[in-house]
Amino acid sequence: MTENRPVRPEPGRHNLDPHLDRYAARTAGMTASEIRALFAVASRPEVVSLAGGMPNLAALPLDTLSAQVGELIAEEGLVALQYGSAHGVPALREQICEIMALEGIKAHPDDVVVTVGSQMGLDMVTRLFCDPGDVIIAEGPSYVGALGSFAAYQANVVHVAMDDHGLVPEGLRAALAETRKMGRRVKFLYTIPNFHNPGGVTMAVERRAEIVEICRENDILIVEDNPYGLLGFSGQTYPALRSIDPDNVVYLGSFSKTFASGLRVGWVLAPHAVREKLVLAAESATLCPPTLNQLIVSRYLSTHDWMGQIKTFRENYRERRDAILSSLEQHMPTGCSWTKPDGGFYVWMTVPEGVDTKAMLPRAVTARVAYASGTGFYADGFGSRQLRLSYCYPTPERIREGVRRLAAVLESEMDLARTFGNVSPRSISGPQNPSPDTV
Repeated sequence: MTENRPVRPEPGRHNLDPHLDRYAARTAGMTASEIRALFAVASRPEVVSLAGGMPNLAALPLDTLSAQVGELIAEEGLVALQYGSAHGVPALREQICEIMALEGIKAHPDDVVVTVGSQMGLDMVTRLFCDPGDVIIAEGPSYVGALGSFAAYQANVVHVAMDDHGLVPEGLRAALAETRKMGRRVKFLYTIPNFHNPGGVTMAVERRAEIVEICRENDILIVEDNPYGLLGFSGQTYPALRSIDPDNVVYLGSFSKTFASGLRVGWVLAPHAVREKLVLAAESATLCPPTLNQLIVSRYLSTHDWMGQIKTFRENYRERRDAILSSLEQHMPTGCSWTKPDGGFYVWMTVPEGVDTKAMLPRAVTARVAYASGTGFYADGFGSRQLRLSYCYPTPERIREGVRRLAAVLESEMDLARTFGNVSPRSISGPQNPSPDTV
């Protein structure tokens, strides 16, 4: 693809897509994920998939939930199955405010907009704030779904490095100064402060106020994406950036990780003026989020021990985290390093020089293990020596076997690199769009 336009076929070559000349210029940034291309293979039962970020729902009380859904339709079916407001069900918005209070957020239900998953909220925020060519600051690496939305609206991403304590404030200052020097317009900082996807690290509490202050000084909006905040293995919750500066932070939340991802219920908490535009954007995108799904979540929150359920999820994920960390320590060759998450779903791993994780992926799947290669989590083609391992879905036994298989593949790749020399990683253009196995 050339810049801003889809590729045109060369003279004399047959065009397989008769609509090519009709597409909008922004479709040039839409590229497929190599993980999605391998999904049919990676989802075979003999393949241990450490690639996907699918929550493990086995601990949900399905019998109770099914009975509650039946009661809901019997009692409120004429409302639950009807159109609703683009703003969201009022009772659910009140409950969302109670949930956010656990992270120090004081919010009014009127400033909450319910969305079809937090991905919809992220897409709407990008649509509202970004013109083609605008700059978004994001951690490097960053969530692949965010990079896909940013590319769709032709925004440019500038990555800022993280360390074991999250986004580095000095790196943020440097990135802002450099973009200003180049005359480029920064619209917002996009950050995942808690149990980062894919990085697995958490922003240190003492850094949060500093980062908020940097953005305030530079007149930069903050978009805080927090799907994992209640999934800390110690049970600790961290103060949201939104709690520090309500007027300059748009907060994204979701029930996909703490209840049921298939219901696709998320929300945006925004400053009042932004809220009005979000409601209009939601109306144009979906008319309204599904009322039934919202009422299912609302009834679950009001009748179920949802905090106890989250505790169960945390315990399950902690057991899986322990399994993957101990297995990495046992099996991975010298020269590998990885993060040690305190919550969430992911470990971010760096492999020795000479190994390209994107090129290695098909060989790993042949060896019956899958992961997400690092290049998909950068907008600029970096990440060829990184990969993301997801421990949330497989059993601990499957995780240990998957790591053992991956270590064997990696040893083989390192032997090839030692024999034939380092192979320069292939560059890619733009982010890869998310798919259910990469989010």
